[in-house]
Amino acid sequence: MGAPPPALRNKGRYVLLALALTAGLWTWRERAPQLPDPQTMVPELQNVQASGRGEAAPGCLGNAPAALPAPPPPLPLSGRLGLWVAEIDPATLRPLRAVAQDPDGVFPLASTYKQAVLWAVLRQVDAGTLKPAERFDVTQANQSLGDYPYDGSNVRELTVRMMRDSDNTATDILHRRVGLSRVQTLADELGLCRTRLILPTKAWWVAQTGLSSVLAPGTPGGARWSAATGEERLRLASALDADAQKQRADVLQQRLNAYFDAGSDPRDDLRVHNLSTPYEFATLLAHASLRPGLSPGARAWQREVAALGYGRAALRPGAAQVTGFAGKGGNGWRLLTYSGTFRTGDGRHVVYAFMQHGAAETYTMPNTRRAFAWINAGIAAVLGEPDPGPDSG
Repeated sequence: MGAPPPALRNKGRYVLLALALTAGLWTWRERAPQLPDPQTMVPELQNVQASGRGEAAPGCLGNAPAALPAPPPPLPLSGRLGLWVAEIDPATLRPLRAVAQDPDGVFPLASTYKQAVLWAVLRQVDAGTLKPAERFDVTQANQSLGDYPYDGSNVRELTVRMMRDSDNTATDILHRRVGLSRVQTLADELGLCRTRLILPTKAWWVAQTGLSSVLAPGTPGGARWSAATGEERLRLASALDADAQKQRADVLQQRLNAYFDAGSDPRDDLRVHNLSTPYEFATLLAHASLRPGLSPGARAWQREVAALGYGRAALRPGAAQVTGFAGKGGNGWRLLTYSGTFRTGDGRHVVYAFMQHGAAETYTMPNTRRAFAWINAGIAAVLGEPDPGPDSG
């Protein structure tokens, strides 16, 4: 992928890491942290199955259906790993064939959650509550980390920046404009009980650095947050986001640098980030791609902008042609995510979700080739084609 863009260098302490990258230390590693059992990290999000029978709890989709084990990663990957790759029935959206590793494990989503923001935005455009020509200014309150759009950007321009450039400020402006709960509703309507999509980017970083007391451990809000749903979750998220908007982006950047320098705890990621499982997020993407419930105009907008996210050039599904691609990647401190959907030349529909948490590498973008080597191996297994193997580059 070449050198990481400045916006990605400037999350957490990526400004410092960029110095190492320019010196050619792309393969530098630290000792991997010892990760706690995910069941102890977010127990409420894990507990969506009725005991004994494997049935879903009321209102929840439940665990992933039976799938073959994912092939071993062709190139080594550290930390907790999750993968779901499936060919889906375009009529029922159910998996026809799938391979998986830890498909029901809960992982931070990072910027892949922006795919849900795009869907929520277009639903509001269709509802008439958001006009494509509406324009927004960047303020101290709404500016998040990394690069940011010029003042006066309209809704369409912000969706492009969100997907193509992974612009956090563009994302937060759109997320707040449609309403925090409307992005979360996309998951709730599908019964994705392990999926949290309610927080703008600036809000989760403010929570992680302790700049807000709303979700602090030991407080009433912090104790209820993981299990909160509905109005309680919205109330806590809104209070946290109000605190986030009081913080300057440069101050937040400094606090993140200090937080990571002091040694981060992977449990913090699962406490404050937007979350999902490989299976649940793939389910959301399947619906967004094949059954979004959008008007023809909004559908065309979705197809064009969703295709700008990263992943199309990295897919190597054997002899199958990749068409109708929609995807996104995300990275953070010791975490990396890639997910998307596409259609093959012979009309098969494929969805994939890769998640890495607690990696040995602090800056994870150089793991992209390794991630897609594994994704492509999974796609080959699902489609019954020869494994293309990792790129030689």
